[in-house]
Amino acid sequence: MKTAITELFAIEKPIILPGMSWISVPELVAAVSNAGGLGILATGPLSQDETRQAIKKIRTLTDKPFGIGVTLMMPGAKENAKIALEEQVPVINFSLGKGDWIVQAAKQYGGKVIATVVTQKHALAAQKSGVDALLVTGHEAAAHGGAVTSLCLVPSIVDIVDIPVIAAGGFADGRGLVAALALGASGVAMGSRFATSKESPLHQHVKNTVVEKDVEQTIYSKNFDGLYARVMKTPMAEKATRRPMHFLVAVMKSFKAAKMVDMPLWKLLLGLLSQFDKIKLLSLFGAATEKLEAATIHGDLEHGVQFIGQSQGLIREIESVQVLMDKIMLEAAQVGLETHQRFTRTPEVK
Repeated sequence: MKTAITELFAIEKPIILPGMSWISVPELVAAVSNAGGLGILATGPLSQDETRQAIKKIRTLTDKPFGIGVTLMMPGAKENAKIALEEQVPVINFSLGKGDWIVQAAKQYGGKVIATVVTQKHALAAQKSGVDALLVTGHEAAAHGGAVTSLCLVPSIVDIVDIPVIAAGGFADGRGLVAALALGASGVAMGSRFATSKESPLHQHVKNTVVEKDVEQTIYSKNFDGLYARVMKTPMAEKATRRPMHFLVAVMKSFKAAKMVDMPLWKLLLGLLSQFDKIKLLSLFGAATEKLEAATIHGDLEHGVQFIGQSQGLIREIESVQVLMDKIMLEAAQVGLETHQRFTRTPEVK
């Protein structure tokens, strides 16, 4: 299948693995890229040295295009983006920040840049900065999706930009791919679906739980990490999203997150004094890290919280990335053919 996205990134299938912390690791990134899609490495939990080593490892596992993701408002993200630029990573995906400097640097070696957006305003700003494509994240998505559903958000942004759009949020099979293309997107990102693949490091207990859950068993709340986010509905998640964590507790727990990305404590403390609102958000996000690790890494859903999209209700099997990608493309072709036949079939005269 050829679309603007496959042409832009020199890939075979218009399917993207987004960067998901502790999940989009080198092995999963390479598996998706080897299967014809585009795998994006998550660098949120990584130090600069770990990011560089992860990039090198991906290159030992695949000779296909791949990318890295950076959430610019988070500690260490800009430094990790610079590592990616030094390593001349083919694709860089940034979110929650201004990435014009990334665009300028990537273009010098022929790299491509994707901006993740959830509003029309941010889509236009990202296009103006020179990005090559947009990853448009709808309300259905895991973690930090937008307030508007993909069905409305994707075409509304397609209508106002001149660059390719990747649809994210609610897509998990061939039907979703065809639907996204009908909405004007040139590809899809499937976070929750790839998170439950065999190659994913997501704990097996969580994978099994995803298979058991339905589409309505998620929670969308601002109280978990300071940003509106979607998580799996469990007793712990309901408790964690009932009210915001006390700021002082969040600050204490954020020290762990700062240490994880090699951020000096003095820098965190200075930020608390000079950029209170921003650092408060970072502190709340850091506090959530403990619960995310408990679920994602250790499979502890009694004490941990798992990011997941509403598409969990469409996931009924745990399959290898290659099998999954092949099934998605086959289903998309069948659905496309059936749709075409419906529109061209001559109605029976009674």
